Amino acid sequence: MTAPLLSVGNLTKRFGATTACSGISFDLWPGEVLGIVGESGSGKTTLLQCVAGLQSADEGSVAYHLDDGHRIELSTLSEPALRRMQRTEWAFIHQHPHLGLRMNVSAGANIGERLMANQWQHYGNIRSEAEKWLQAVEIDSSRIDDLPSTYSGGMQQRLQIARNLVSKPKLVFMDEPTGGLDVSVQARLLDLIRNLVRKFGLSVVIVTHDLAVARLLSSRLIVMRNGEIIEEGLTDQVLEDPQSAYSQLLVSSILQV
Repeated sequence: MTAPLLSVGNLTKRFGATTACSGISFDLWPGEVLGIVGESGSGKTTLLQCVAGLQSADEGSVAYHLDDGHRIELSTLSEPALRRMQRTEWAFIHQHPHLGLRMNVSAGANIGERLMANQWQHYGNIRSEAEKWLQAVEIDSSRIDDLPSTYSGGMQQRLQIARNLVSKPKLVFMDEPTGGLDVSVQARLLDLIRNLVRKFGLSVVIVTHDLAVARLLSSRLIVMRNGEIIEEGLTDQVLEDPQSAYSQLLVSSILQV
């Protein structure tokens, strides 16, 4: 039987007297897109950051399974080893692109930097790969030497995606990747994300407050409230027949808009 790609067990994170996440457990399987939804303050972004190693959990475990069968416990990794995994096996797409880009260097350098971190050395090959990835995320390769600050918000987000996927990660974390974008820009970006996930067989954990985004991208859904999992199941099942009162309220509030 295939092992989960990622296993989260009883993860808890506190900020003083506030518990942001409490006893969260789930598995992510190879090629699966898992959506985590809930209102603001539900703990979903904190959970994502703890699982991705951007914050340290107070309790619980996060285990990642390599292709060779080895199981890596996140808490046992040294800082250099964690950073190495975050730029090779994993990727993190921030809601605000400036958090995931270097705004003071060119678009090509943003992509090339990740390649160089993965031992690419030949300038011509790096530039060629950067041009290929700009085209893959629907950015004209003639913009390769432009600063991200000259890009629109949607283009910045697509550049952040190119920067992260160029190293061919197996697992991608996404935090509200379409948040703050115009509806038409959101639709184009969602279509791009869905196509890239399918093309590269990516495993994804995506946090969103937008149930339409969750329905489009995810195959399985976790509903969070006050730092706890309220409901989980197949996305269509949860959205069409929610079992908890909170999930029912969440779904009905969207349908009434």
